[in-house]
Amino acid sequence: MIQPVKDSAKTHWVNRAPLGIRPYLQLSRLDRPVGYWLLALPGWIGLAFAGLSHGLAWTDLIWAALILTGSIAMRGAGCTYNDIVDQDLDAQVERTALRPLPAGTVTSRQAWRWTFVQISVGFLVWLALPLLAKGIALLALPLVAAYPFMKRITWFPQVWLGLTFNWAVLVAYAVKTGGLDFRAMLLYVSLTFWTVGYDTVYACQDMEEDALIGVKSTALKFGGHVKLAVRMCFVASYLLASLAIGVYFMWNLIVFTILAGVALIPFALCLFFQSSGRWHQSPEMALRKFKFSFYTGLTLTANVIILGAFIHSIEVAY
Repeated sequence: MIQPVKDSAKTHWVNRAPLGIRPYLQLSRLDRPVGYWLLALPGWIGLAFAGLSHGLAWTDLIWAALILTGSIAMRGAGCTYNDIVDQDLDAQVERTALRPLPAGTVTSRQAWRWTFVQISVGFLVWLALPLLAKGIALLALPLVAAYPFMKRITWFPQVWLGLTFNWAVLVAYAVKTGGLDFRAMLLYVSLTFWTVGYDTVYACQDMEEDALIGVKSTALKFGGHVKLAVRMCFVASYLLASLAIGVYFMWNLIVFTILAGVALIPFALCLFFQSSGRWHQSPEMALRKFKFSFYTGLTLTANVIILGAFIHSIEVAY
């Protein structure tokens, strides 16, 4: 019998899919959509951010759709690959024991085949990218390949995840501007801090079992200071995002960084909400706070789009 994975909603359509394909949909984590949104949103943020200098266009919607499609495919491929590598560890953790590989509903060979099917979809999206963006996208492959092993060798696998999950911001920025610059790198670092924060919250669900089986995480490393550490990551993310926008107006960097900080207050409030409460003592609350990351990323995207529209309306007026 194929059972829902523990942190998947039992009413999700994946858990009602035909039995023959359900394990593959579970391998892709389609029953937990927040993951592919957190991969796509940095790309959307990158498009919006590039719009500050290059304006917004209807073609951005096409790029946004391609980014989402590629994110669903490559997140699914990455999760399937991760489960192949981690199947022995997953069998020892209650939250992951019902995943298809440890549960025995698919074999490793079938999982590898499914990985390459999903990579093929991602490849089609990659073909649509401009040449420079193609090259930048390829540079993410070593990060993706190494990620499943990070929890075995470092206490900071969340940092590696942040570097990996937010690579789309660089790809999207290059798609729209034709290059990369210091501003894009600041935004990339900002979003990396954001990811370290929300994935530390996520890791709090498994702290006891991870400690028993030898899996490392920032949640375990920070220990009793985990809540403070997450807040510091979120503060760094907010400040660096504000600075990245302020750098657009280098002739008055301090003033415009402050103004950008004001414009990003909704983003800051979302970060504050995510870091508040006793999530570090409750796996259920930790999961809810982690899932709220979707709204945090969407809020930042909207903030930057609105700010860009405001800036260009002033430019047109004057």
